Amino acid sequence: MKILAMDSSGLVASAAIIEDGIMRAEYTMNYKKTHSQTLLPMIDEIVKMTETDLDTIDAIAVAGGPGSFTGLRIGSATAKGLGLALDKPIISVPTVNGLAYNYQGYNEIICPMMDARRNQVYTGVFGFQGDALITYQEQCAISIEELMELLKTIMAKQEENKTIVFLGDGVAVHQAYIDEQLSLPHTFAPAHMNGQRAGALGVCAMQLAKEGKTETAAEHRPDYLRMSQAERERAERNA
Repeated sequence: MKILAMDSSGLVASAAIIEDGIMRAEYTMNYKKTHSQTLLPMIDEIVKMTETDLDTIDAIAVAGGPGSFTGLRIGSATAKGLGLALDKPIISVPTVNGLAYNYQGYNEIICPMMDARRNQVYTGVFGFQGDALITYQEQCAISIEELMELLKTIMAKQEENKTIVFLGDGVAVHQAYIDEQLSLPHTFAPAHMNGQRAGALGVCAMQLAKEGKTETAAEHRPDYLRMSQAERERAERNA
């Protein structure tokens, strides 16, 4: 199976081609440009460099949310456009699941964390049993305080001592608070493991495809998890 994967849900833009468990190419960028400027040129570059005929792609994987509202719309529009033009299915990967796959096979507790503003994070709590993802908490939008309590509950149920690994753009915002408030063993991902990677998202998409979790390009919609700031402010005014 050959998958074209893309992620523009956060600060990082990333595109990759995964074929039968082999990552043929990955292009990741986190530098002062909007995803509308970078994503399509990145895809074009990896397609050219791998001499890939897009008609040979079996599916298109995209970070389906949560994340930056603008970034999600850019990713979804790109995936939908390619899916419609090529008549290929879409695999919508929950953003934090894709982040967790940066640590596939790692025998600890994995906590992806994206900054959702207002002292909230988009997060989930995961582990791996071999290469299989274990979900302790599906992706959600909660306060950083609630996340600390959730992790304490999850860790109390573990049969062996484990370390919590935090990754994602929420780390830079909340690292000091985590160090101050969380007495459980924890660490933070290094730079090359911390951000969205389309290669990891593509591997997650492979598993979702095996489970039949695909959709048509026309069906695909991003999952924002909560209202945008403009929608929240309008609701507050109306209230």
